[in-house]
Amino acid sequence: MPINLQKGQKVSLTKGNPGLKNILVGLGWDVNKYDGGADFDLDTAAFLLGENGKVPSQDEFVFYGNLKHKSGAVQHMGDNLTGEGEGDDEQIKVDLSKVPEDISKIAFSATIYEADSRKQNFGQVSNAYIRIVDESTNQELIRYDLGEDFSIETAVIAGEIYKSGSEWKFNAIGSGFQGGLAALCANYGIETQ
Repeated sequence: MPINLQKGQKVSLTKGNPGLKNILVGLGWDVNKYDGGADFDLDTAAFLLGENGKVPSQDEFVFYGNLKHKSGAVQHMGDNLTGEGEGDDEQIKVDLSKVPEDISKIAFSATIYEADSRKQNFGQVSNAYIRIVDESTNQELIRYDLGEDFSIETAVIAGEIYKSGSEWKFNAIGSGFQGGLAALCANYGIETQ
């Protein structure tokens, strides 16, 4: 049985799962039906962060335009343009053994592509979640349902994994941002045009 988390809860990934190496981070959502005319395209990303909470360089931003980190530690499995169907809408694989020493946490986010021009926000998204799966057993370890707390936000930090001594832990964040991907990137020290 996976551990179902509430916003702000932290739990160890490796303590109860010794030898955990390869995890799959799955993010999923449904879109409420409304008469906006434009399709929803949610995009997930991973930010590899140093102790200061910022990316050491632009290369530590893994998303649909940069699918694999140079270390091989983080790999985005590709952009889902519609969010249709059951299960995870987008997935990011993490090899904990390859995470560079200068990276202390990895944050996982979802943003709405062209949210402003399409007049879309997370108030129109439901059943959003993030889950962590042990790839070696295909067992879901952790699940965090983000709930319906959002209204005008166009970007959400769903959760993060972080180093605590020799352990890896997960933090259920569920924090929304206005300003979409650009605001999220600025928060983590990435310059956008």
